[in-house]
Amino acid sequence: MRIEFKGLLGGIAAFAVASTSLLALAPTSADARSLLDPFGLFTSDEDEDEEGDDIVDPVEYTVTLTVSPEIEDLESTLRSASTLVADEDEAVSGSLGLLSKARNDRRRLVAALFENSRYGGIVTIRIQGQDIAELQPDATFDTSGPVPVEIFVQPGDLFTVGRVALSTDNGRVLDPETYELTPGSSADSTRILAAENQVFRDLRNEGRPFVAVTGRDVVADHATDTLDYALELSPGEPVPFGQTSVTGTQEVIPGFVAYMAGIEPGTIYSPEDLELARERLVSLGVFSSVNVRIADAQASDGTVPVLVEVSERPFNTLGAGATFSNTDGAGVNAYYERRNLFGRAESIRLEGSVSRIGANEISDNGREIDGVDFRGGATFRRPGVLGPDSVYVGSLIALREQPLAYDRYSIAGTSGVEYKIDEVQSVIAGIRVEYEEITDYLGDDEFLIASAPLTYTFDNRDDELNPTEGLRLQAYVEPSYDALGSTPFVKARGDVSAYLSFDENDRFIVAGRAALGSVFGADLEDVPNSRRFYAGGGGSVRGYVFQSIGPYYPDFALPGTNPIFVDTPTGGLSLFEASAELRIGVTENIQIVPFIDGGTVSDDLFPDFGEFKLGAGVGARYLTSFGPIRIDVGIPLDPGPRDGSFQIYAGIGQAF
Repeated sequence: MRIEFKGLLGGIAAFAVASTSLLALAPTSADARSLLDPFGLFTSDEDEDEEGDDIVDPVEYTVTLTVSPEIEDLESTLRSASTLVADEDEAVSGSLGLLSKARNDRRRLVAALFENSRYGGIVTIRIQGQDIAELQPDATFDTSGPVPVEIFVQPGDLFTVGRVALSTDNGRVLDPETYELTPGSSADSTRILAAENQVFRDLRNEGRPFVAVTGRDVVADHATDTLDYALELSPGEPVPFGQTSVTGTQEVIPGFVAYMAGIEPGTIYSPEDLELARERLVSLGVFSSVNVRIADAQASDGTVPVLVEVSERPFNTLGAGATFSNTDGAGVNAYYERRNLFGRAESIRLEGSVSRIGANEISDNGREIDGVDFRGGATFRRPGVLGPDSVYVGSLIALREQPLAYDRYSIAGTSGVEYKIDEVQSVIAGIRVEYEEITDYLGDDEFLIASAPLTYTFDNRDDELNPTEGLRLQAYVEPSYDALGSTPFVKARGDVSAYLSFDENDRFIVAGRAALGSVFGADLEDVPNSRRFYAGGGGSVRGYVFQSIGPYYPDFALPGTNPIFVDTPTGGLSLFEASAELRIGVTENIQIVPFIDGGTVSDDLFPDFGEFKLGAGVGARYLTSFGPIRIDVGIPLDPGPRDGSFQIYAGIGQAF
């Protein structure tokens, strides 16, 4: 590495940029760190200030910071970088502690100037009028009162990027414009380091894991206020992956872990493949930690071995919860899950719930129900059945439910496979057999339905629970046959949601959703109630009661009908829904969300937009590390006979 000095401070600045570039790209020993980072710009506070709770010989101080000439926003940046300013109310340990803190502060302030393209700046710190650059390490101060500390900063001129050369030892020349290192652009040290790191990432993404620096020239020219930068690299040849070895397993079979990592020997090295392997292993749910990396050197056959290090988590899990709704009453649920049944991350989950406890007593908008709802089931999952990106899922579920439109007893068995095509696409395919007893306004009916549901999902959202950009599209089709009624029919539905942020801090986000569905091949009365479309509720059109939008049975009991279901929804053969909301960040953690939803359900094959109903309202979000806590208040703008004046919804995650 060659460093050229043009002006003393310019040379210091250039050396700092070059040395910190090395530190950002490769681990070094402590001796090498002190050699390459003489100013300690990349030494953490924890490394330098490991003080105990008790301060020996406490010394108090006062501090002033003066920036001359004044530059907009720079003084606040420097104050934020200064530990002397931040810790002014905290005592230090003796004169030595104060001098050490001041010298560390000078390094931090110089680094802050470099980060703002000011490589000719001067930082002077005086303690009791004495420049710390001239003080001996054993200097002492009058500590009978607060010790005065003065910080003077002359920012210097603003530097820009000058000449840039990026090349490899095999004669390849890289385009600086690709990394936004064009002459006249900002010379912020952090920006230059980020560009250099991106060069490394790009070369590694070509299958070259052992990129090395062979030359680096950084010239800060004080006469022209430019920073010239030249970097020469030895990228090496593309290297194929070798065998995968696994450490840390106790009950999970190591060979299965290597298989699920999905890295084929002989394929060219890719950092993305390593990250995908880690994500696959994390998704198994049997490891508390997963690390996937390559060996430090190539094997004798020229490949680079893959090293997987895991730590197993407890395999037995119990859980329980409770819910309450002002329309549906109270509920309780519990589950038990056993993971890694046979050593290949298989799992079985047993769960049960009881809901709608006390619903008759608290709701004026529903209908009379008989007792409570319940649900119980078992789900078995086995990963890797069709390759590392697949999971077999089988389930058996029994339930009783009493929504607004019908009473239903059901027992259903499913068998299918979830397959992840790539990072944004997935498919779920399977078969389902279900026996149902359903009661509605027209009486009782039985169904024995065999179906083959198929779901395709495209999802490139940046966050599942709190998306700020991206698109989610889902297409669902379920060919079905009712053996008792000798009725074939097909249910199809498409959903799309999109998100757009208007600023870098995601303070203003527009979110939209639309859904279209249809059941064809049979008349409405031949389609089981549970397979028809309904709208209304927190996941549909807010402000309306669940299932309350669409055609209704008569508001009186005809002979032979069930009076409990007077004035209840029939369900429909088609549906359209749309939602839009503006998520406004009031603070870093709080959002206010005005919204409008709309939807219609029709007993025809295509939605009847003449019966389109709107709901509007406002919600609040409290953003947490596990997702937004959501509360929405919706008002039906065209309420039906079962709707109240408003509805309140709460949950975790955005509404869509």
